[in-house]
Amino acid sequence: MPRWSEVIKLVKITYENNEYGDPKRKSTKRQVFANKKSIRQSEFYQAAVSDFRPELMFIVRYIDYEGEEELIYNDKQYNIIRTYSTQGEFIELICQGVSGNG
Repeated sequence: MPRWSEVIKLVKITYENNEYGDPKRKSTKRQVFANKKSIRQSEFYQAAVSDFRPELMFIVRYIDYEGEEELIYNDKQYNIIRTYSTQGEFIELICQGVSGNG
C-alpha cells in the first residue's frame, strides 16, 4: 500500500496574451501527495534512445493528476517526460530535471 510520504507541486502551464498581444507564460501550482520511486533500468535505457535522462519517478493518484507537464520537488523543477497508468488508480510520473534550475 502506498505511503504517500512525499509532497510535490504539480505545475500547469498556460499562456495568456499581454496588452501587446504577445503570449505570456503563466504557471499554476498545486500540492499533491506522492511516492518517490527509483527509475527502472528499462525506463532509463528506453529514454536514452530518445535523448531523455529520467532522474525521478513519482506515483500519484490518477485523480490528482490533470495532465501537468512540470513538477517541483525539494525546490527543484522537473519536466514530466512520460506518464504510465498503473492499476487504474495510480499513475507514474517519470521526470527529468530542468537544466539551469538550482
